[in-house]
Amino acid sequence: MTRKTIVLAAVAVLAIVFALGGYVYKTQIIPPVEQASVPDVLENDKSSGGASLQTSRLEQSYSPSFGPETAKVTIVEFFDPACEACRAFYPFVKQILDARPDDIRLVLRYAAFHEGSDVVVRMLEAARLQNKFKPVLEALLAAQPTWASHGKPNLDAAWKAAEEAGLDITKARKDMMSSDITARLMQENKDVEAYKVQKTPTFFVNGKPLPSFGSQQLVDLVKSELSQ
Repeated sequence: MTRKTIVLAAVAVLAIVFALGGYVYKTQIIPPVEQASVPDVLENDKSSGGASLQTSRLEQSYSPSFGPETAKVTIVEFFDPACEACRAFYPFVKQILDARPDDIRLVLRYAAFHEGSDVVVRMLEAARLQNKFKPVLEALLAAQPTWASHGKPNLDAAWKAAEEAGLDITKARKDMMSSDITARLMQENKDVEAYKVQKTPTFFVNGKPLPSFGSQQLVDLVKSELSQ
């Protein structure tokens, strides 16, 4: 992914221009919170229905998730903690979850494409063992410009951000090299290959890929699945 200008809006939502080849992501501006109208978009259908959870490799038993397991809609996001677009989409995806908290669930999968991302993924998995996954994830995303230089990542800055979020970094440095976490990362790499994930973020909604890349496409597919 070519690095583009990142503009910090008043509500911390970034607008990014995506210049991609091969997989062909279209140029996309991530809308500010006040323009996204996600609650309005998802308000039309109030059916709750039974959940149809993914039983394929899109979701593993260890995958971190937000939202109830009985949710009607499951969004699976393959993300890289060093990816600017993932950082930009994070508050937007949170809007979607907040609009229908009982009906929408988010599952995160790792696609550590950037240099140093594998270490940060291990850090996140170690944070889960301390029940610190969400605050550490959000701290790392907020501090991403300080540590995620693609040519030369500053992992000391990532550790500092994680520690400020409450992570016991001495324990985390030990836990992150466990055989369990290593096995999880190996499985993540296998699933990235199985689903031909080439760019981040890549979304699946109830197992369906987006017809094309974009925030509106994500909302539309979620809305369609809620109406089923």
